[in-house]
Amino acid sequence: MSDLLGLAFPFFGLIFLGYGCGRFVRLPEEGLAWLSFFIIYLALPALFYRIVAQTPFHELVNPGFILAVVVSTSFTACLALAVSLWLRRGNLAEAAIATTVGAYANVGYMGPGLTLAALGQEAATPAALIFALDSMFFFTLVPLLVAVRSKQGTLAGTLVLVVRRVLTHPFNIATLLGVLAAFLQFRAPDAVERMLDFLKNAAAPCALFTLGVTVALRPLGRTPPELAPLLVIKLIIHPLVALVCLTTIASVSRSWVETGVLMASLPPALNCFVLARQYQVYVEQASAAVLVGTVASVATVTGVLYLLQQHLLPL
Repeated sequence: MSDLLGLAFPFFGLIFLGYGCGRFVRLPEEGLAWLSFFIIYLALPALFYRIVAQTPFHELVNPGFILAVVVSTSFTACLALAVSLWLRRGNLAEAAIATTVGAYANVGYMGPGLTLAALGQEAATPAALIFALDSMFFFTLVPLLVAVRSKQGTLAGTLVLVVRRVLTHPFNIATLLGVLAAFLQFRAPDAVERMLDFLKNAAAPCALFTLGVTVALRPLGRTPPELAPLLVIKLIIHPLVALVCLTTIASVSRSWVETGVLMASLPPALNCFVLARQYQVYVEQASAAVLVGTVASVATVTGVLYLLQQHLLPL
């Protein structure tokens, strides 16, 4: 049990440390701008590039694993969308953001550091693939649903915009460059690789602390009625669906299955709020969902870590 607490505490501790600083230290929100830029454009891309580039290329080409991840995320998103449409009385734009609460795990800020700490270097490749697949899925789904609801611009124009945003996202660019480096067996000069390692090692602590501060600075607002069922979908149903898909569709090692289940068990991503603010819809509700979901995940994610540590998953 002490090993389990030692594994989970640093991650949630950094989040709540950031939350406490955001609540009690009166600094302007603009102070996060450069730190957020560092995380999104430098530290996390360096992490994903190094993870993927150091992986043999044949391990990255895994159609069964990719299909299992896409199916599990799609199924969970469809379930969350149905619940959101019902409880938001058919408001498609609000339901689109609410869907991310129920299906978009925090695979960017929490995922890499937690999976590597819990499962070792073998979790690096599946964690990077899951991040890229989930990001592309939700950064495509949400703009399309909002565009259908707003009826602004043509569908073709919206699709072009979505594709451009997906392909130019720094996380996805870094992952694709890592795949290319793995294919070509490219190795950067030692000085460059050491700098990338510095950036990579800074990614998780900076991202988790920033997540806590950002949530603290958001208006909590009134808890929406759909929050409870969406969090049940996100924290309980999603990892169960991932387990079923990864053990039936994919033919992968135990560590890959465990990585997929752990990533699926993570709380709602901060991008839920980012997307809400971008489209100016469901903003306060998304903020409340990220905060409440992160608090609730202390119990659920710790439970998943215990199952993984004791090898109790039915694989």
